[in-house]
Amino acid sequence: MPPIDAESMQKIVWLALLLIFALGEAVSVGLTSIWFAAGALTALIAALLGGPLWVQLTLFLAVSVLCLLAVRPLAKRHLNSHVEATNADRAIGQEAQVTEDIDNIHGKGAVVIRGVTWTARSEDGSIIPAGTMVKVLRIEGVKVFVERAAAAAKPETW
Repeated sequence: MPPIDAESMQKIVWLALLLIFALGEAVSVGLTSIWFAAGALTALIAALLGGPLWVQLTLFLAVSVLCLLAVRPLAKRHLNSHVEATNADRAIGQEAQVTEDIDNIHGKGAVVIRGVTWTARSEDGSIIPAGTMVKVLRIEGVKVFVERAAAAAKPETW
């Protein structure tokens, strides 16, 4: 069997990369490697036309990056157009009533948001008594972090 020359090896490598990237995309279906498959295909065509290695590499990188930058945002927008906010997403920014004193040191506190009870912690570490209205700032796991609703709109003093 005769040895494989450099030009043939380049074609084999680009074909192998094209197959690997295409297979990776087929398995993941997450728009993760299709851009590199397009770049590998372009480089393979350049290799078949006798282009030097530096042209092949340049085409691979340029086409991969251009495809990623140009097409991915559009594809992501259309593929994820039916994503709806979860209950947790809706809780952020909502006002809630404290139903159990919030005390970060003792690890207790609860609020009710839209009829659902959440474990609550004070954002600034202060104790917030039951009955106080608070604003949900963020969520970590199953806990909401809140601040007094009045803290968001402090009255001006003259």
